[in-house]
Amino acid sequence: MLLSDPDQFWSIFHFGELINAYIPLMVWTGVGLVASRFVPINTSKFMGITLYWVGVPLQLFVLARHTEFSDTPYIPYVAIAALILSWLLALVGWQFAKQEDSDRSSLGSFILATMLGNTGFVGLTLTTSLASSTYADWAVLYSIASNVAGNYGIAVFIASYFGKSEVKPPWWKLLLDVATVPSLWAFAIGWYTRPIGLPDVIESSLDIGVWVTIAFALSLVGLRLGKIEKWDSLKPAAIAAFLRVGIVPLAIGLGATMFGLRHDPRLILTLMSGTPTGLSVLILAEVYNLDRDLLISTIAFSFIGLIFMLPIWIVFFG
Repeated sequence: MLLSDPDQFWSIFHFGELINAYIPLMVWTGVGLVASRFVPINTSKFMGITLYWVGVPLQLFVLARHTEFSDTPYIPYVAIAALILSWLLALVGWQFAKQEDSDRSSLGSFILATMLGNTGFVGLTLTTSLASSTYADWAVLYSIASNVAGNYGIAVFIASYFGKSEVKPPWWKLLLDVATVPSLWAFAIGWYTRPIGLPDVIESSLDIGVWVTIAFALSLVGLRLGKIEKWDSLKPAAIAAFLRVGIVPLAIGLGATMFGLRHDPRLILTLMSGTPTGLSVLILAEVYNLDRDLLISTIAFSFIGLIFMLPIWIVFFG
Protein backbone atom coordinates (compact mmCIF):
# COMPACT_ATOMS: atom_id res chain seq x y z
CA MET A 1 0.00 0.00 0.00
CA LEU A 2 1.38 3.42 -0.97
CA LEU A 3 -0.08 5.25 2.02
CA SER A 4 2.42 5.10 4.92
CA ASP A 5 0.38 7.04 7.50
CA PRO A 6 -3.44 6.76 7.60
CA ASP A 7 -3.64 10.10 9.42
CA GLN A 8 -2.28 11.68 6.26
CA PHE A 9 -5.74 11.37 4.73
CA TRP A 10 -7.32 13.62 7.33
CA SER A 11 -4.39 16.05 7.43
CA ILE A 12 -5.09 16.85 3.79
CA PHE A 13 -8.43 18.32 4.72
CA HIS A 14 -7.03 20.21 7.72
CA PHE A 15 -4.54 22.06 5.55
CA GLY A 16 -7.14 22.87 2.93
CA GLU A 17 -5.35 21.73 -0.22
CA LEU A 18 -8.50 20.17 -1.58
CA ILE A 19 -10.52 23.28 -0.83
CA ASN A 20 -8.00 25.38 -2.74
CA ALA A 21 -8.26 22.99 -5.67
CA TYR A 22 -12.05 22.84 -5.68
CA ILE A 23 -12.72 26.58 -5.36
CA PRO A 24 -11.74 27.73 -8.88
CA LEU A 25 -13.36 24.67 -10.45
CA MET A 26 -16.64 25.15 -8.60
CA VAL A 27 -16.74 28.96 -8.82
CA TRP A 28 -16.14 29.35 -12.54
CA THR A 29 -18.18 26.30 -13.50
CA GLY A 30 -20.96 27.67 -11.29
CA VAL A 31 -20.76 31.01 -13.09
CA GLY A 32 -21.34 29.19 -16.34
CA LEU A 33 -24.26 27.21 -14.92
CA VAL A 34 -25.98 30.37 -13.70
CA ALA A 35 -25.29 32.19 -16.95
CA SER A 36 -26.77 29.31 -18.97
CA ARG A 37 -30.22 30.41 -17.83
CA PHE A 38 -29.89 33.89 -19.30
CA VAL A 39 -27.46 33.95 -22.23
CA PRO A 40 -28.49 33.25 -25.84
CA ILE A 41 -28.30 29.65 -26.99
CA ASN A 42 -25.41 30.28 -29.39
CA THR A 43 -23.20 31.82 -26.68
CA SER A 44 -21.45 28.53 -25.93
CA LYS A 45 -20.61 28.03 -29.59
CA PHE A 46 -19.16 31.54 -29.75
CA MET A 47 -17.09 30.89 -26.62
CA GLY A 48 -15.87 27.57 -28.02
CA ILE A 49 -14.77 29.16 -31.27
CA THR A 50 -13.06 31.97 -29.36
CA LEU A 51 -11.14 29.47 -27.25
CA TYR A 52 -10.15 27.51 -30.35
CA TRP A 53 -8.81 30.52 -32.25
CA VAL A 54 -7.64 32.77 -29.39
CA GLY A 55 -7.67 31.28 -25.88
CA VAL A 56 -5.90 27.95 -26.37
CA PRO A 57 -3.33 29.34 -28.85
CA LEU A 58 -2.57 32.15 -26.38
CA GLN A 59 -2.08 29.65 -23.57
CA LEU A 60 0.24 27.42 -25.61
CA PHE A 61 2.19 30.44 -26.88
CA VAL A 62 2.86 31.67 -23.33
CA LEU A 63 3.63 28.22 -21.92
CA ALA A 64 6.02 27.45 -24.77
CA ARG A 65 7.94 30.65 -24.05
CA HIS A 66 8.15 30.23 -20.29
CA THR A 67 8.66 26.52 -19.74
CA GLU A 68 12.09 24.97 -19.25
CA PHE A 69 12.12 21.68 -21.14
CA SER A 70 15.65 20.41 -20.58
CA ASP A 71 15.09 19.22 -16.99
CA THR A 72 12.11 17.00 -17.81
CA PRO A 73 12.84 15.35 -21.16
CA TYR A 74 10.63 12.30 -20.57
CA ILE A 75 7.40 14.12 -19.59
CA PRO A 76 6.13 14.35 -23.19
CA TYR A 77 6.56 10.59 -23.52
CA VAL A 78 4.41 10.07 -20.42
CA ALA A 79 1.71 12.31 -21.88
CA ILE A 80 1.78 10.46 -25.20
CA ALA A 81 1.76 7.10 -23.39
CA ALA A 82 -1.37 8.22 -21.50
CA LEU A 83 -3.01 9.18 -24.81
CA ILE A 84 -2.22 5.81 -26.37
CA LEU A 85 -3.38 3.95 -23.25
CA SER A 86 -6.64 5.92 -23.27
CA TRP A 87 -7.16 5.15 -26.94
CA LEU A 88 -6.69 1.40 -26.38
CA LEU A 89 -8.96 1.42 -23.33
CA ALA A 90 -11.61 3.25 -25.34
CA LEU A 91 -11.57 0.58 -28.04
CA VAL A 92 -12.03 -2.10 -25.37
CA GLY A 93 -14.59 -0.10 -23.39
CA TRP A 94 -16.68 0.56 -26.49
CA GLN A 95 -17.62 -3.12 -26.62
CA PHE A 96 -19.48 -2.60 -23.33
CA ALA A 97 -20.61 0.99 -23.94
CA LYS A 98 -22.15 0.88 -27.43
CA GLN A 99 -25.90 1.03 -27.76
CA GLU A 100 -28.30 -0.17 -30.46
CA ASP A 101 -28.45 3.25 -32.10
CA SER A 102 -24.69 3.85 -31.90
CA ASP A 103 -23.07 4.87 -35.16
CA ARG A 104 -19.65 5.74 -36.48
CA SER A 105 -19.64 9.21 -34.96
CA SER A 106 -20.56 7.77 -31.56
CA LEU A 107 -17.46 5.57 -31.62
CA GLY A 108 -15.27 8.52 -32.57
CA SER A 109 -16.84 10.63 -29.83
CA PHE A 110 -16.31 7.87 -27.27
CA ILE A 111 -12.63 7.61 -28.19
CA LEU A 112 -12.14 11.37 -27.93
CA ALA A 113 -14.06 11.60 -24.65
CA THR A 114 -11.85 8.91 -23.12
CA MET A 115 -8.59 10.11 -24.59
CA LEU A 116 -8.63 13.90 -24.24
CA GLY A 117 -8.21 15.43 -20.80
CA ASN A 118 -8.61 19.01 -19.69
CA THR A 119 -4.91 19.39 -18.91
CA GLY A 120 -4.58 23.04 -19.85
CA PHE A 121 -7.42 24.44 -17.80
CA VAL A 122 -8.32 21.99 -15.03
CA GLY A 123 -4.93 20.26 -14.87
CA LEU A 124 -2.86 23.40 -14.33
CA THR A 125 -5.40 24.73 -11.83
CA LEU A 126 -5.22 21.52 -9.76
CA THR A 127 -1.45 21.17 -9.78
CA THR A 128 -0.99 24.82 -8.84
CA SER A 129 -3.15 24.21 -5.75
CA LEU A 130 -1.98 20.72 -4.79
CA ALA A 131 1.71 20.45 -5.75
CA SER A 132 4.89 22.37 -5.05
CA SER A 133 5.83 25.13 -7.48
CA THR A 134 9.22 23.41 -7.75
CA TYR A 135 7.65 20.97 -10.18
CA ALA A 136 5.36 23.42 -11.96
CA ASP A 137 7.25 22.86 -15.21
CA TRP A 138 6.27 19.20 -15.10
CA ALA A 139 2.58 20.07 -15.26
CA VAL A 140 3.11 22.73 -17.92
CA LEU A 141 5.17 20.44 -20.14
CA TYR A 142 2.64 17.63 -19.74
CA SER A 143 -0.15 20.01 -20.74
CA ILE A 144 1.75 21.24 -23.78
CA ALA A 145 2.57 17.72 -24.95
CA SER A 146 -0.99 16.54 -24.37
CA ASN A 147 -2.48 19.49 -26.24
CA VAL A 148 -0.08 19.43 -29.17
CA ALA A 149 -0.03 15.65 -29.65
CA GLY A 150 -3.56 14.90 -28.49
CA ASN A 151 -6.16 17.66 -28.34
CA TYR A 152 -5.05 19.42 -31.51
CA GLY A 153 -3.04 16.66 -33.19
CA ILE A 154 -4.31 13.07 -33.13
CA ALA A 155 -7.78 14.22 -32.08
CA VAL A 156 -8.28 16.30 -35.21
CA PHE A 157 -7.44 13.26 -37.33
CA ILE A 158 -9.87 11.06 -35.35
CA ALA A 159 -12.66 13.65 -35.43
CA SER A 160 -12.25 14.18 -39.15
CA TYR A 161 -12.26 10.43 -39.82
CA PHE A 162 -15.25 9.54 -37.63
CA GLY A 163 -17.31 12.69 -38.19
CA LYS A 164 -20.76 12.40 -39.77
CA SER A 165 -20.27 12.78 -43.48
CA GLU A 166 -21.54 10.97 -46.55
CA VAL A 167 -18.08 11.07 -48.14
CA LYS A 168 -14.97 10.29 -46.09
CA PRO A 169 -12.20 12.87 -46.62
CA PRO A 170 -9.00 11.73 -48.34
CA TRP A 171 -5.89 11.16 -46.22
CA TRP A 172 -4.28 14.39 -47.36
CA LYS A 173 -7.32 16.34 -46.17
CA LEU A 174 -6.98 14.75 -42.71
CA LEU A 175 -3.33 15.76 -42.55
CA LEU A 176 -4.21 19.26 -43.73
CA ASP A 177 -6.78 19.57 -40.93
CA VAL A 178 -4.07 18.74 -38.39
CA ALA A 179 -1.46 21.01 -39.97
CA THR A 180 -3.74 24.05 -39.93
CA VAL A 181 -4.73 23.88 -36.25
CA PRO A 182 -3.97 27.36 -34.79
CA SER A 183 -2.71 25.99 -31.46
CA LEU A 184 0.11 24.10 -33.16
CA TRP A 185 1.27 27.25 -34.90
CA ALA A 186 1.00 29.25 -31.68
CA PHE A 187 3.14 26.70 -29.87
CA ALA A 188 5.76 26.76 -32.64
CA ILE A 189 5.89 30.56 -32.64
CA GLY A 190 6.21 30.63 -28.85
CA TRP A 191 9.00 28.07 -28.92
CA TYR A 192 11.07 29.78 -31.60
CA THR A 193 10.64 33.26 -30.10
CA ARG A 194 11.95 32.22 -26.69
CA PRO A 195 15.24 34.15 -27.15
CA ILE A 196 13.32 37.33 -27.98
CA GLY A 197 12.50 39.36 -24.90
CA LEU A 198 9.20 41.21 -24.67
CA PRO A 199 8.44 44.35 -22.59
CA ASP A 200 7.38 43.56 -19.04
CA VAL A 201 3.92 44.98 -19.57
CA ILE A 202 3.34 42.60 -22.49
CA GLU A 203 4.68 39.59 -20.59
CA SER A 204 2.43 40.42 -17.63
CA SER A 205 -0.57 40.86 -19.90
CA LEU A 206 0.08 37.49 -21.54
CA ASP A 207 0.30 35.78 -18.15
CA ILE A 208 -2.96 37.37 -17.08
CA GLY A 209 -4.49 36.31 -20.37
CA VAL A 210 -3.68 32.67 -19.62
CA TRP A 211 -5.60 32.73 -16.33
CA VAL A 212 -8.47 34.65 -17.94
CA THR A 213 -8.59 31.90 -20.56
CA ILE A 214 -8.77 29.25 -17.82
CA ALA A 215 -11.69 31.05 -16.13
CA PHE A 216 -13.34 31.51 -19.52
CA ALA A 217 -12.99 27.79 -20.30
CA LEU A 218 -14.30 26.60 -16.92
CA SER A 219 -17.29 28.91 -17.35
CA LEU A 220 -17.91 27.30 -20.74
CA VAL A 221 -18.05 23.92 -19.00
CA GLY A 222 -20.83 25.19 -16.74
CA LEU A 223 -22.58 26.84 -19.67
CA ARG A 224 -22.54 23.60 -21.67
CA LEU A 225 -23.76 21.56 -18.70
CA GLY A 226 -26.59 24.00 -18.08
CA LYS A 227 -27.78 23.58 -21.67
CA ILE A 228 -28.12 19.79 -21.48
CA GLU A 229 -31.72 18.93 -22.31
CA LYS A 230 -31.51 15.13 -22.63
CA TRP A 231 -29.35 12.31 -21.31
CA ASP A 232 -29.59 9.67 -24.02
CA SER A 233 -25.96 8.57 -23.72
CA LEU A 234 -25.72 7.80 -20.02
CA LYS A 235 -24.12 4.37 -20.35
CA PRO A 236 -21.29 5.20 -22.80
CA ALA A 237 -20.68 8.54 -21.08
CA ALA A 238 -20.37 6.89 -17.66
CA ILE A 239 -17.94 4.27 -18.98
CA ALA A 240 -15.83 6.88 -20.81
CA ALA A 241 -15.71 9.05 -17.67
CA PHE A 242 -14.69 6.07 -15.52
CA LEU A 243 -11.83 5.27 -17.87
CA ARG A 244 -10.86 8.96 -18.07
CA VAL A 245 -10.66 9.85 -14.36
CA GLY A 246 -10.30 6.37 -12.84
CA ILE A 247 -8.38 3.78 -14.83
CA VAL A 248 -5.93 5.95 -16.79
CA PRO A 249 -4.57 7.94 -13.78
CA LEU A 250 -4.37 4.73 -11.74
CA ALA A 251 -2.19 3.16 -14.43
CA ILE A 252 0.00 6.26 -14.74
CA GLY A 253 0.35 6.58 -10.94
CA LEU A 254 1.36 2.94 -10.56
CA GLY A 255 3.73 3.23 -13.50
CA ALA A 256 5.37 6.32 -11.97
CA THR A 257 5.79 4.39 -8.71
CA MET A 258 7.49 1.52 -10.54
CA PHE A 259 9.97 4.00 -12.01
CA GLY A 260 10.81 5.38 -8.56
CA LEU A 261 8.83 8.62 -8.55
CA ARG A 262 7.26 9.76 -5.28
CA HIS A 263 5.33 12.68 -3.80
CA ASP A 264 4.76 15.77 -5.99
CA PRO A 265 6.27 14.44 -9.26
CA ARG A 266 4.13 11.29 -9.08
CA LEU A 267 1.04 13.25 -8.01
CA ILE A 268 1.42 15.71 -10.89
CA LEU A 269 1.59 12.94 -13.48
CA THR A 270 -1.42 11.23 -11.89
CA LEU A 271 -3.52 14.39 -11.77
CA MET A 272 -2.63 15.49 -15.29
CA SER A 273 -3.44 12.07 -16.75
CA GLY A 274 -6.76 11.94 -14.87
CA THR A 275 -8.25 15.33 -15.67
CA PRO A 276 -11.90 15.33 -16.82
CA THR A 277 -12.75 15.21 -20.50
CA GLY A 278 -11.49 18.36 -22.20
CA LEU A 279 -13.53 21.13 -23.78
CA SER A 280 -11.69 20.58 -27.03
CA VAL A 281 -14.05 17.68 -27.74
CA LEU A 282 -16.94 20.14 -27.92
CA ILE A 283 -15.03 22.33 -30.34
CA LEU A 284 -14.29 19.28 -32.49
CA ALA A 285 -17.94 18.24 -32.23
CA GLU A 286 -19.04 21.56 -33.73
CA VAL A 287 -16.53 21.34 -36.56
CA TYR A 288 -16.91 17.65 -37.46
CA ASN A 289 -20.52 16.97 -36.41
CA LEU A 290 -19.81 14.40 -33.70
CA ASP A 291 -22.12 13.00 -31.00
CA ARG A 292 -22.55 16.13 -28.85
CA ASP A 293 -24.84 14.47 -26.29
CA LEU A 294 -22.29 11.76 -25.52
CA LEU A 295 -19.45 14.28 -25.25
CA ILE A 296 -21.31 16.73 -23.02
CA SER A 297 -22.54 13.90 -20.79
CA THR A 298 -18.99 12.56 -20.44
CA ILE A 299 -17.71 15.99 -19.45
CA ALA A 300 -20.39 16.15 -16.75
CA PHE A 301 -19.68 12.66 -15.40
CA SER A 302 -15.91 13.11 -15.49
CA PHE A 303 -16.12 16.41 -13.58
CA ILE A 304 -18.24 14.73 -10.91
CA GLY A 305 -15.87 11.76 -10.89
CA LEU A 306 -12.89 14.07 -10.42
CA ILE A 307 -14.40 15.49 -7.23
CA PHE A 308 -14.51 12.01 -5.72
CA MET A 309 -11.19 10.81 -7.11
CA LEU A 310 -9.04 13.77 -6.03
CA PRO A 311 -8.73 12.70 -2.36
CA ILE A 312 -7.84 9.17 -3.45
CA TRP A 313 -5.07 10.29 -5.77
CA ILE A 314 -3.67 12.68 -3.17
CA VAL A 315 -3.59 10.01 -0.47
CA PHE A 316 -2.12 7.21 -2.53
CA PHE A 317 0.15 9.12 -4.91
CA GLY A 318 0.81 12.44 -3.16
